[in-house]
Amino acid sequence: MEKRIPTLKKKFNEEIIPNLKEEFKYTSVMQVPRLKKIVLNQGVGQGVADKKVVAVAQEEMTKIAGQKAIQRNAKNNISNFKLREGMPIGVKVTLRRDRMYEFLEKLLVVAIPRMKDFQGIPAKLDGRGNYTLGIEEQFIFPEIELDKIDKITGMNITFVTSARTDEEGYALLKQFGFPFKK
Repeated sequence: MEKRIPTLKKKFNEEIIPNLKEEFKYTSVMQVPRLKKIVLNQGVGQGVADKKVVAVAQEEMTKIAGQKAIQRNAKNNISNFKLREGMPIGVKVTLRRDRMYEFLEKLLVVAIPRMKDFQGIPAKLDGRGNYTLGIEEQFIFPEIELDKIDKITGMNITFVTSARTDEEGYALLKQFGFPFKK
């Protein structure tokens, strides 16, 4: 049985690599920027008072990513927030390889079009070609059932690329089909 190749991975290999190689005048295919990983992160401030909130967030993040989310604990004490070292404060998932491309396709084709009043995502990269997208509602993903949500929570999705500049990173993400604001 043949292994199924994600659509965006196929698009990257067949269309995006030649386009970027031509656009930036690269001499080798290995110079073309690639998507290294996608990191989904969700801070759960109420996790200090209620441990169930972190468990629910972990379950939702696992459904969204298709990979088990790990619990993030506080690294140091912060008395103003009644936070002690080792207390759960969030969940995160790191996606690589095929799962990364499958999640990216789900995000671009299904989730982003379900956002309310969507007018494009801001085109601000971090200076090294990486991009972080903040999502305010987790229910834009089809895996989350609206009637089972206790509280609307958001998350940060970071796209880590091998691009050296913001221009290269922007071109790569634009080729994947990111709906940036004009």
